[in-house]
Amino acid sequence: MTTSTLDTTAIVTGTEPGSRAARKKRPVSRRPGAKKTAGDWVVLGFAILIGLLIAAPILLILLNSFKSPSDYASNGPLSVPQSLYTDGIVAFWERVDFPVKLWNSIFISGVVALGAVAISVLNAFALGIGRVKGRTWIVVLILLANMLPQEVLLYPLYFMFKEVGLYDNTWSVIIIFIVIQSAFGTYLLASVYGTFPKEVLEAAALDGAGKWRILTSVVFPISRPTLSVLLIFFFIWTWNEFLIPLTFLVSNANQTVPVAIASLQGDRLMDVTTTSASALLGLIPTLVFFLIFQRTLTRGITAGAVK
Repeated sequence: MTTSTLDTTAIVTGTEPGSRAARKKRPVSRRPGAKKTAGDWVVLGFAILIGLLIAAPILLILLNSFKSPSDYASNGPLSVPQSLYTDGIVAFWERVDFPVKLWNSIFISGVVALGAVAISVLNAFALGIGRVKGRTWIVVLILLANMLPQEVLLYPLYFMFKEVGLYDNTWSVIIIFIVIQSAFGTYLLASVYGTFPKEVLEAAALDGAGKWRILTSVVFPISRPTLSVLLIFFFIWTWNEFLIPLTFLVSNANQTVPVAIASLQGDRLMDVTTTSASALLGLIPTLVFFLIFQRTLTRGITAGAVK
């Protein structure tokens, strides 16, 4: 005896397919061409407003970077440039030797991002999967150390790097930021690795894999999206740092882009348009970096939401 499709559906669901109860259980999906509700338009308008508020400073910088000082004085900061004025960008580029500052920022941010992610993975593997003794207290200590303001660290770090001969050296800033960023990365990854599926680890151990093989062949590939997000954040955070590079990189040849922008103010005061041009040149590298890795960032953020 065979059972029809309708009878099978009734047996599985416990209702007749055409009954009212069965119709209630059907998922309601909006058609692609369905009209938007009032709530949808409110959410869309709110998102557009937030986007405009975020983009407003960038648009102001872009407008005033190609505006002459006389044009700025006559028409104000919100006007469209009367002509394309590039002397401000050229003046900033030549005055601070921008290619050198750009390389310093790229080198420091890149090394810090890679080093901080590597140390975070090793620490988190020991704390989250290796289950070292005192794991909870170690994580709490790392979190408390990460909450210290940078102003508290300046004098002891200044004294230490003076003693070892690394003051006014890019490696002093690299070491500081690797420690700071890896503290946050360790705290984040330790909680992620603490929930790592034990079945996967036990299966790898039964196949004869050691801890290093488990880390490189099992844990690292699965957690790659999260590590990609950390890498991008560490790069951008380090690029935008100002206080510690200002304190430890006093030579003109070792300064970063944010320090170079700030150093042109004060006794060598610049006009507003040149300042905007310097801000634009400092913004473009991070914007390009973000656009290149935008897809990676989106995948890393949404990876944990899909099982």
